[in-house]
Amino acid sequence: MEENGYRTWQDNAAQDMDRWQQTEGTRERQEREARELAAARKHFSKLGGMYLLGTIVIFAVQFAVSFAAGLLFPEWLRNGDFALLLSMVPMYAIGMPVLIALVRTIPADRVGRRPIRAGSFIAAVVMCFGAVYLTNIIGNIVTTAIGMLKGSGVQNQLLNVTESVSLWMIAFWMVICAPVMEEYVFRKLIVDRTVRYGQGTAVLLSGLMFGLFHGNLNQFVYAFVLGMLLAYLYVKTGNLKITIAIHMMINFMGGLVSSMLMRQIDLDAYLEMAADMDMASMMAFVSENMAGLLAYGVFLIFVFGCLIGGLVLFIVCLARRKFSFARGRIVIPAGKRFRTVALNLGMLLYGIFWIAVIVYQLLA
Repeated sequence: MEENGYRTWQDNAAQDMDRWQQTEGTRERQEREARELAAARKHFSKLGGMYLLGTIVIFAVQFAVSFAAGLLFPEWLRNGDFALLLSMVPMYAIGMPVLIALVRTIPADRVGRRPIRAGSFIAAVVMCFGAVYLTNIIGNIVTTAIGMLKGSGVQNQLLNVTESVSLWMIAFWMVICAPVMEEYVFRKLIVDRTVRYGQGTAVLLSGLMFGLFHGNLNQFVYAFVLGMLLAYLYVKTGNLKITIAIHMMINFMGGLVSSMLMRQIDLDAYLEMAADMDMASMMAFVSENMAGLLAYGVFLIFVFGCLIGGLVLFIVCLARRKFSFARGRIVIPAGKRFRTVALNLGMLLYGIFWIAVIVYQLLA
């Protein structure tokens, strides 16, 4: 009896010890998770804060240069090329370097390099073009509806710029400078500093911060989607040259080629004739602008081809589960990701700042 009682006591003591160890292990895991979440929130907050500070520097130097030019050489502001220079040079020469220096104070991880096959690259190009054209249409529909509700049109800032500057300025700033700088700032810097929390988090944040940075609803819609697609390519290949090349192609077609075509033909005049049912003037217009209209028709065929081809490829990739996101070395538990990534001081301030800019642009 005594021996059985002793064994029972030993068994109970062992069970108590196991429960205590399990409790202690659970408590340690919870404490470790809490520390990791706090560190993650701090990391994302600092990232958002540095991008906000960089944005404020960009706005400040642009305002200072434009203000000084307005006082000393007011005629410069009435010239599209000079006005663009007064905006772009301070941003790329001062503002962006300061932003980069600020962001580089945040620890980063290396994204591994992987080759991409020619067929996969072509498919990616088609999907990116298709996504841009589709989301651009959606953005224009939304802004048109907002314009109807407020009783006046919403200004398309990109269209205003491309209509007021020379083609060589579009080629230099939009086709060369912007893709290189934007891919470094909004793809490499952001993805390298967020991929530790998972590729999905890095891709979404890169696209969202890139879209907001454009500061208007027209561009936000397609820049957000394009930013995510390019970020996905970057996390899968680790090759920024690929995303820069695709970005350049899109800006070349959407900025330079479309501007060249629009300057060859006056579509507004033709639409006015069509509204008045002036058949004689319409026929004369077509005869005089045949070459430009044919070129514009080829461009539209390219656009619709990319729309259809990109949509088909995207559906096929989804069906075959080609899109995948690797988990990061630090896993944020489900249900806590949004609060950790977005609901922190730095990211909230960055988002509020740019949403305010977008709303102001819509209501102006």
